[in-house]
Amino acid sequence: MKHTCYCVTEHSAPLQRMENETPEPKGAEVLIKMTAAGVCHSDIHIWEGVYDLGSGNKMTLKDRGITLPLTMGHEIAGTVVKAGPDANVKPGTSVVVYPWLGCGECPTCKRGDENLCTVKTRSMGVFMAGGYAEYVLVPHARYCIDLGSLDPASSAPLACSGITTYSALKKFGAKIAEEPVVIIGAGGLGHMALTVLKAMGGKGGIVVDIDAAKRKAALEAGALSVIDGSAPDAAKQIIDATGGGALCVLDLVGGGNTIGLGVAGLKKGGDIVVVGLYGGEIKLPTVYFPLRGMGVRGSYVGTLPELKELVALAQKGALKPIKVTRRNLSEASDAVYDLKAGKVVGRVVLVP
Repeated sequence: MKHTCYCVTEHSAPLQRMENETPEPKGAEVLIKMTAAGVCHSDIHIWEGVYDLGSGNKMTLKDRGITLPLTMGHEIAGTVVKAGPDANVKPGTSVVVYPWLGCGECPTCKRGDENLCTVKTRSMGVFMAGGYAEYVLVPHARYCIDLGSLDPASSAPLACSGITTYSALKKFGAKIAEEPVVIIGAGGLGHMALTVLKAMGGKGGIVVDIDAAKRKAALEAGALSVIDGSAPDAAKQIIDATGGGALCVLDLVGGGNTIGLGVAGLKKGGDIVVVGLYGGEIKLPTVYFPLRGMGVRGSYVGTLPELKELVALAQKGALKPIKVTRRNLSEASDAVYDLKAGKVVGRVVLVP
């Protein structure tokens, strides 16, 4: 039996509709019928095939060991249709899939940090076939998390934007309850960060974005205030809005300018956690680190236990769903182009 998928066959070109053999699950593998697949900004980098390292340097998908054709989509929800003999999951179960797979055997994986595996990264929708398809093969049943009665379209983004913001916010520790978090970027991740922050008991978020429509949407989503990141006095506005400087800055863009803005708006003892992959480079006086006691660190998606924690929050009603726009799987290519053009507010989710 064959199934339809939409694949990157050429970088920065329209996705191509392909018919692939539907895999038969073996061992602990699980075959799911896709019910929702989020379209993430990380997909844009994969689709373009390059990451900007600054100073004219680039990292290509080939450098990362990624080959074409590729079925993207790492925010996957689906219904179990078949399970291998060793898979402990029942057909008919509605699940969200943890996609950030490692080798499963190295010390990093065994401590629960598969997303940081340096031996063999196998992320779904990146290194192996993902959710822009009618059917998806999940390598092991442990990556299928029971959604219960949760809506698949609203829950699929938990697998990336959800655990990405959750894991990043956890890195601030108790500080999120003390002072507002400055969130740079009001796209899908920004909206998710606001709702995750609330579910974690945070004081609230001050959102920075250069797009007026996205700032307006952030206010409607519960932001304490918004700031135009392109304003000449944006750093001063951050300092004023936080009463003397930010203690926590979550950079969901990850560009040289945005990290620089975060540093400029940071108070002594503050931390910046960088999530976005926009690219570029930064130049910082090294004395800032000791004299201002500041920290700058990265955060890459999240762990399987963190996704389970997030789903549990959603099932308890503590995590409110973000706004999603449903589009048919056949519109996958258009959805990618719209996201690239900055036309998406919230999250686009592909459905059958």
